[in-house]
Amino acid sequence: MKYRLQLKQPASKITFFLKLCILMLIGACSSSSNKWENINEEGAFLVYRRQSLIGEESYSIISNKDSIIIKSLQGENERGRITGVEAELHLKMDLTPTYYQNRRLTNRDTIVNLKVQTDLDSISVWERNQEFAIVETLDFFPLHSNIPAAMEMMLYHYYFEKGNMQNITTLPRGEVSINFIQKDTVSISGNLVPLERYVVEGINWGGRTIWLDESKNLVAIVKANTQIRELIKKGYEEAKSFFIQGNVEEQMAALSKFTEDLKGKQAEIKALVGGDLVDGLNDVAKKNMTLIIENGRITEIGPSSEVEIPENAEVIDVSGKTLMPGLWDMHAHSNQVQWAPAYLAGGITTIRDNGNEVEFATSFRDAIAKKGALGPDILLAGMTDGEGVQGNGVIRATNAQEASEVAQMYFENGYKQIKIYSSVAPDVTEALSKEAHSRGMTATGHVPKSIGNARLAIKAGMDQLSHRSLILTVLFPEKKQRDLGRYYIEENEITQIEIDNAIDFLLKHKTVLDPTIALDVVRTLPRGTIVETVEPDAWRIAYELFEGKRFRSGLPPERAKKAKADYTKAMVILGKFYKAGVPIVAGTDNVVPVYSLYLEIETYQKVGGLTPLEAIKTATIIPAKAMGLDAETGTLEIGKEADIAILDKNPLLDIRNLRTVSAVVTNGNYYKSSPLWKAADFIPREDK
Repeated sequence: MKYRLQLKQPASKITFFLKLCILMLIGACSSSSNKWENINEEGAFLVYRRQSLIGEESYSIISNKDSIIIKSLQGENERGRITGVEAELHLKMDLTPTYYQNRRLTNRDTIVNLKVQTDLDSISVWERNQEFAIVETLDFFPLHSNIPAAMEMMLYHYYFEKGNMQNITTLPRGEVSINFIQKDTVSISGNLVPLERYVVEGINWGGRTIWLDESKNLVAIVKANTQIRELIKKGYEEAKSFFIQGNVEEQMAALSKFTEDLKGKQAEIKALVGGDLVDGLNDVAKKNMTLIIENGRITEIGPSSEVEIPENAEVIDVSGKTLMPGLWDMHAHSNQVQWAPAYLAGGITTIRDNGNEVEFATSFRDAIAKKGALGPDILLAGMTDGEGVQGNGVIRATNAQEASEVAQMYFENGYKQIKIYSSVAPDVTEALSKEAHSRGMTATGHVPKSIGNARLAIKAGMDQLSHRSLILTVLFPEKKQRDLGRYYIEENEITQIEIDNAIDFLLKHKTVLDPTIALDVVRTLPRGTIVETVEPDAWRIAYELFEGKRFRSGLPPERAKKAKADYTKAMVILGKFYKAGVPIVAGTDNVVPVYSLYLEIETYQKVGGLTPLEAIKTATIIPAKAMGLDAETGTLEIGKEADIAILDKNPLLDIRNLRTVSAVVTNGNYYKSSPLWKAADFIPREDK
């Protein structure tokens, strides 16, 4: 049966209604395109570092019929370093960008971090420490890892304006993906406010968690590019703890995904067959050996011809490879879960996190230790600082009572150490050390500025010290660091008697030293020198890390020469400390993620005069002993945990062969490095 639609109204009325509908459609379109017209808006975001308020970003959005101009000014007092960032973004009415400039302001100069400008058929890009570039016109948004919150807010408006595109191409590199997670509700001044939670990838290494209001305006960001920061729109700061916990949830979800994708089904018994063995005790590799691993521990080691492989074992052929103890990074700041696959890919099976947010750090550690998530074993040192604007983080101790409360909080959360930072007072340093010791913990960290000398910090109870510039004040017992000057090692004649005196003092107090010498090697390069000159694998790191970790300004030539002479002389002295029995442990402070651990160890051997085995011990058995775990790990011996790095080449022949890690075993699980590198967004070694 067919039906025919018959119009009952006169034609004139039909015409009238059609015209009315067209006018309504035009009005709707005009309304959509005009929503950015005649905007005059101001606002502000509060800036937190490790949950401590360090600054504020104020912004304005002004528009007319042709363009939208967003201006932002951010001021920070970050541990006493006062800086500012001024940024300006121009958009067309459809939110297409035409101009962006971001400038860093200090009391000495103004530096352009990024400038992007569109022309008729091209885009010009100026990036700090990089060559000027011209690219062809395409849909893009200007972006860098330290983009101000106001500009980032416009990125999200651009995303929704363009129809929720799958990925946004960004300049000078990369792309951004924006993934809706869930609807949240926060309480603000007694009112329930609905928000939308998203995870955004491509701005910082890994994902940042953001919240938008119902109008898609940015409300909060929790991000980490090797340090955690929170940016919260003014008026929403009372929900800070909610935002922090939300980011932890998203990070743990990402870690679960890594584990699901990479761990697979693992056999309880594994046999590593045919490899050469560097056990961490002897400086000769044993040829064609087999290791049996059961429930995460080494149950047998011997020549392959003599070891009987259990019937139900998974046999892993490692012939042509070298097996050695898994490495330690004793100065980590693992602020995002991307560290889990990255560290394992590099053969690093244990880290000491030397300062992090408690909520994230404990969740990360426990997911690996208690829930079977992929990642290195994590030992925690709890960041604690004193009062004042130079303080670091939100956890402070200004008297003995607060020192006791801080120590108890960290103890209850399973921390192994308290990290004493630069603004802690002398009496509070003593109190923190005492409170740590009474709970079976140790005290590590910086020499506080008010103490000023390593000897006094050690006498106050500190068991371990970080950073060679602070450590080597031990050579000058009557002076404080501020009186010694920046390059005090190079500028002073240091006698063997003074070195021996310092050694005696350190041995007497059983002090463990964490020099982080790779920081000096990278930071003292002459201006214009690429990082790959000293760290050849820097180009492999995730591109979101390039700004902070790869593209470096360098020092003026004469200053660079003096700085290199200073750390070279310092490393020679530290080498003498090691030879005399002072425990030295390898740590990176994240100067170039993962790879700088190799640089640290290589510098101990190349400059400090250590043998390859001695250098390897700084990242294996010595840190294990320093943390009271030498009976469990640090060498490859029967009964110990199977923390094993599998290399293509023998590091005893050339310490640079540490960079040839191709697989790893930890917590009873075997992983190949290449998929781990890819999961962490690093470029695998085999990809040239």
